[in-house]
Amino acid sequence: MKVSTKGRYALRMLLDLAEHKDEGFIALKEIAERQNISKQYLEQIVSLLNTSDILRANRGKLGGYMLAKEPSRCTVGQVLRITEGSLAPVACLEDTINQCDRAGYCKTLPMWAGLNKVISNYLDSVTLQDMLDQYQEHGGDNYMI
Repeated sequence: MKVSTKGRYALRMLLDLAEHKDEGFIALKEIAERQNISKQYLEQIVSLLNTSDILRANRGKLGGYMLAKEPSRCTVGQVLRITEGSLAPVACLEDTINQCDRAGYCKTLPMWAGLNKVISNYLDSVTLQDMLDQYQEHGGDNYMI
């Protein structure tokens, strides 16, 4: 599994929104500038996230975007499934029911299924809040005089 820029940028955008959640709706232009990501590319990501329960949009002069739920309730796994599709390490595990002709006697399938479980469990256990907390613990916003 390789996470594309779409998935990585979606996480950066959502982390930005989580970090500024007390400021209300945030213009995409502000996020693009802070994250050094093209506004046009963020618009593509927003179109994917708008179909989920993660993002709220508001039009108009004071419009923009904000998280639809607390950062502690939004997992990396949710975001990556929206932006990347399946997180399965091999194609035969992408569907709920394995469609591979070899599934019944494949000697490698249990190993791939185990890897898939580890990936999913890990990504579903990490929230946006966890990422913000970890960043702050490791020196982010740690000013010394």
